Amino acid sequence: MVLEKRKIIIGVTGASGSVYAVDLLRKLKQIPEIEVHGVMSPWAAKNLQLEADISLNEVKELFDVSYNHRDMGAAIASGSFLTEAMVIIPASMKTVASVSYGFSDNLISRAADVMLKEHRKLIMVPRETPLSTLHLENLTKLAHLGVQIIPPMPAFYNHPKTIQEIVEHQTMKILDALEIQHDFGKRWGGE
Repeated sequence: MVLEKRKIIIGVTGASGSVYAVDLLRKLKQIPEIEVHGVMSPWAAKNLQLEADISLNEVKELFDVSYNHRDMGAAIASGSFLTEAMVIIPASMKTVASVSYGFSDNLISRAADVMLKEHRKLIMVPRETPLSTLHLENLTKLAHLGVQIIPPMPAFYNHPKTIQEIVEHQTMKILDALEIQHDFGKRWGGE
């Protein structure tokens, strides 16, 4: 009997922080029981070009299935397509607002809307600072709807020596929220 892989959707939006998405995708690729369905906004592709040392094609190769952000007929746009969870990383405030109000103006926000209506796990990794009252209200509304909000806030108890170690700590937190066993990142072990 062949067990079906755990399907996780990764939405990458135009907020700064594409390195967080890349690291998460690289870690997920190392876990054979995970199948990644990915979609990137045009601004995510632009930020990737500005911020990261990986090409758009290389990122898309980290997806098991890749979708165009405008393809509203994609599998992940329907609740009848069974997925376990979705992570929007980084999540722009435009996407946060769109999901908060059920606007579904592109495949990322539509897939997130599906996660909400089907009561499936949705994780937002908002990347903006400072946060306005509107941003906080939208994030609070999503948290009340069951969305897990995991902003990239570095920890220093692990004495990171590189930016990569800071990024990997964020990835560890997301994988924990997805209930995926892993050995990435340095955990607090007590004093």
